[in-house]
Amino acid sequence: MSFTKIATAGAGTMGSQVAWQMAFHGKHVIVYDAIPEGLEKGKLLHREYAEHFIDQRGAVQKQIDDTFARLTYTTDLATAVGDADLIGESVPESSSFKEAFWREVSKHAPERTVFTTNSSTLLPSVLAGFVDRPQKFLALHFAIGVWDSNIGEVMGHAGTDTAVFELLLTFAEEIGLVPIPIRKEQSGYIINSLLVPWCTAALERLVRGVSDFESIDRTWMITLQTGMGPFGMMDRMGLGVVYRVAKLIGETTPNTQALDSARYLEEHFIQKGLPGVSERPGLLPLSGSRFRAAWLYLIRLRTQDASSPRRQAPVYRRARR
Repeated sequence: MSFTKIATAGAGTMGSQVAWQMAFHGKHVIVYDAIPEGLEKGKLLHREYAEHFIDQRGAVQKQIDDTFARLTYTTDLATAVGDADLIGESVPESSSFKEAFWREVSKHAPERTVFTTNSSTLLPSVLAGFVDRPQKFLALHFAIGVWDSNIGEVMGHAGTDTAVFELLLTFAEEIGLVPIPIRKEQSGYIINSLLVPWCTAALERLVRGVSDFESIDRTWMITLQTGMGPFGMMDRMGLGVVYRVAKLIGETTPNTQALDSARYLEEHFIQKGLPGVSERPGLLPLSGSRFRAAWLYLIRLRTQDASSPRRQAPVYRRARR
């Protein structure tokens, strides 16, 4: 079985990137969002991605035209999923919201359709009870900045058909991702189970007054010689996402400090109209020249190293049993 007709749900930053990545790599994609304004935002983001792909990624106009030809948009769920081979869900991170979505999808999707979630915090086993085909339900998890951070974490649950699991690994390759098979359910997959503690630790140090966010990021950037620190990553993900994750951690684990972190983000950024660069300015534009010292230091290091022989980047292939 090959997945060629895709329905994606959610036209926000993540959902729009997922749909664009699939369409650019040859899949026919119907983008669904229940809110007309959300769907229009997704269309606008796709125009921005088109410019980015031409200006920064070497795409030619025909590739962009072909990508748009493979994209359609609708606010009608039955239309979106009625002939889909695969559904990719990136709707808000709420168990009740996802339950309502998947129960409705189950009424309209053909029997052949495979269901996938991009949920960052809810395990497939939690959501599988909401669908009429749990054996065809699993996660295909993307990282924000899909075409640059191009991993596709594939994770099923105990009842997922192993053949469907393998088909999804192949699909991830077809849409330009490096497939990451996760053979046992893990909250946060691989990337988020590493990323969330990193961001949480940085945020807690900010909230407790240990240091300012620029200095925390500079420490990480200079020491590891990398272009982004934890607050840069949070800004990229969207502070609204970070807020909801921190709130969830504080409400469901013994880490009550996370609630303080959530309140801090809400009061100092979100309520002030600074939800992150995915929508409008967040943390980074406020830092101005205070980040430049770190960037200049990194540039000097890389310039000094320019005469060193460059190693060819390794090619990563799918891990097999």
